[in-house]
Amino acid sequence: MAFMTVKMLRGGFDIFSGFKVGDRNEKKWVKRIIFLETVAGVPGMVAAMMRHMMSLRRLQRDHGWIHTLLEEAENERMHLMTALQLRQPTLMFRLAVIGSQGAFVTLFSLWYIVSPRFCHRFVGYLEEEAVKTYSKCIEDIANGPMQHWQTKAAPPVAIRYWKLPEDATMRDVVLAIRADEAHHRVVNHTLASMKPDDFNPYKPGQ
Repeated sequence: MAFMTVKMLRGGFDIFSGFKVGDRNEKKWVKRIIFLETVAGVPGMVAAMMRHMMSLRRLQRDHGWIHTLLEEAENERMHLMTALQLRQPTLMFRLAVIGSQGAFVTLFSLWYIVSPRFCHRFVGYLEEEAVKTYSKCIEDIANGPMQHWQTKAAPPVAIRYWKLPEDATMRDVVLAIRADEAHHRVVNHTLASMKPDDFNPYKPGQ
């Protein structure tokens, strides 16, 4: 069910955003990345808050899940901050972000109360789609309309955050982001296969 939900959302977003209509270019790619990352930063924060409140309410420890979830949310936010160095969204875009965030935060919070396992599996599949998206971007950088990103300088915020070389390019940034998404995919599929009171196998920073 989680897999089909993600596929349906991915298909709907592709149609709604017009990403597959016409030629892909930097404007389309950056808009897509910005919007996706405004959504991607939600699950980790919501899940961490839910587990934090549950720990307080039950007067029990969390077994180490909260730090991993918060790190995921922060990492996704940094993907967004990096993309914003390339393009500033329009007012309509910002309104769309506000609306989608309100809906997604509400729905994901309710889902997490009912079934944390479903939510982590959902995020795992969502991250798989993110890996595919960034892999397609890398293909466009190598052989398509984004070849100028092979030489375009990486934003300073990206160089500092990922500790990239001073001469890093946007291709290096996209590779770093894809690696992050691949890690989130593994983490969430792992958490989805665990009981809520199992110890988190990921230490801070992993």
